[in-house]
Amino acid sequence: MKHSITGKITAIMLSLVAGTVLLCWFINTTLLETYYVEHKQQKLLDTYEMVNNASISGEAGTEEFAIRLEKECANSNITRMIIGSDNIIIDSNVGDDETLLLQFLELIFRKNKNAEILESTDRYVVEKMSDKRLKTEYLVLCGSLSDGNSLLMRTALESIKESVEIANRFLAYVGVAAVILCAVIIYAVTRKITNPILQLADISSRMTNLDFDAKFQSRGKNEIDMLGEHMNQLSETLEQTISELKSANNELKIDIEKKTEIDEMRKEFISNVSHELKTPIALIQGYAEGLQECINDDADSREFYCDVIMDEADKMNQLVKNLLTLNQLESGSEQVVFERFDLIEVILGVVNATAILREQSGIALQVHGTGPQYVWADEFKTEQVLTNYISNAIHYAAGEKRIEIFVRPKTETVRVEVFNTGNPIPEDELEHIWDKFYKVDKARTREYGGNGIGLSIVKAIMDSFHRECGVENLEDGVRFWFELDCKSQ
Repeated sequence: MKHSITGKITAIMLSLVAGTVLLCWFINTTLLETYYVEHKQQKLLDTYEMVNNASISGEAGTEEFAIRLEKECANSNITRMIIGSDNIIIDSNVGDDETLLLQFLELIFRKNKNAEILESTDRYVVEKMSDKRLKTEYLVLCGSLSDGNSLLMRTALESIKESVEIANRFLAYVGVAAVILCAVIIYAVTRKITNPILQLADISSRMTNLDFDAKFQSRGKNEIDMLGEHMNQLSETLEQTISELKSANNELKIDIEKKTEIDEMRKEFISNVSHELKTPIALIQGYAEGLQECINDDADSREFYCDVIMDEADKMNQLVKNLLTLNQLESGSEQVVFERFDLIEVILGVVNATAILREQSGIALQVHGTGPQYVWADEFKTEQVLTNYISNAIHYAAGEKRIEIFVRPKTETVRVEVFNTGNPIPEDELEHIWDKFYKVDKARTREYGGNGIGLSIVKAIMDSFHRECGVENLEDGVRFWFELDCKSQ
């Protein structure tokens, strides 16, 4: 990644390490020599104070002090010489006393032009001298002691520039190694930190696409792990919330569809009722106006007019009754009374009631079933179902003009089938015949005064019984059926 945290942290840390190495190199180059000289100068001054204090306290001639002074000079690479007031060398730690004395005399009398005074007091003088022959530099201290003797000390300054160069070279090697080692360590550490962050980034990206299956795998209790746990909780909450929203949205769509369907049904219902009432109202109005205007004065004409008016009024009355019955059944306000009765007896009663209509149409009817056959249902509503089925069979019977009623007992139910010969119902209209005001043959229906509500009432009654009903096309006719309970449970 172009702007990855790993790259940025690695670059920052390497810059810090490299900067530290460069700073050390700069300090070594510019300040190390000065520090080294000051350190050597301080060693000379400390040794001078030690000797001066010993001369004041009187322990300068003791063996213990001699050992301590020898140790201090050896550790600091200091050569010394103590000269008495009579110019006799009292103490020295070098073999060639004369040469060292000459060098000190040059310092005292300022004969060495390469000398540089570093510090001067009324008790001592510290100078930096150069020996051109040996190409060596020294720090020289010449001072007077409290007991009147003189102390001369010298320490060689090693080649500080060479030391700085060696130190810087060594520092460069160490710095390169440190940078490489730090790069590896920092990269590994930052990858360990950024990998969980990349995992969280991937999870959040999948969450934006509503994919909530990815979960953060926690490996500890640090801040990133806490963030991952919260991300998991957020994912679960979002998934649950979206699920609830989808469910609510789906329910809302269903409610809207139901409302739309109800509105369409209401409009269709009003349209169908208006259509069904339009014709009888027009006939009643027309024949009533004819009576009022005395178009025909003879008694037979007036009686015919009155018969038409009464017939159409009866059709309107029957339509309104059927609509009220259907509305009560669909709304559940119609009380269903379950009782035990003989189904064969009810069938025979309906058959006898429709005998005149069959005789007028020349239709033969046969009942297949022996009684008694007891069932549990609402007897009056069962009679309505049978009446609708048999009436439809009478009106649509054709060909042989034969109607057959079958009563088929089963284990828990009894199936009643009403078959009539005639033309089959078109397959694409079978599922619609139970709809209100639906008519397969509108001219034929109007001929016998049907309004397309009878089968809707049948379906509503069977729904109130919680039982099935249906229709089937056969080779020579149509068969309607329904089922009733034959057990009390």
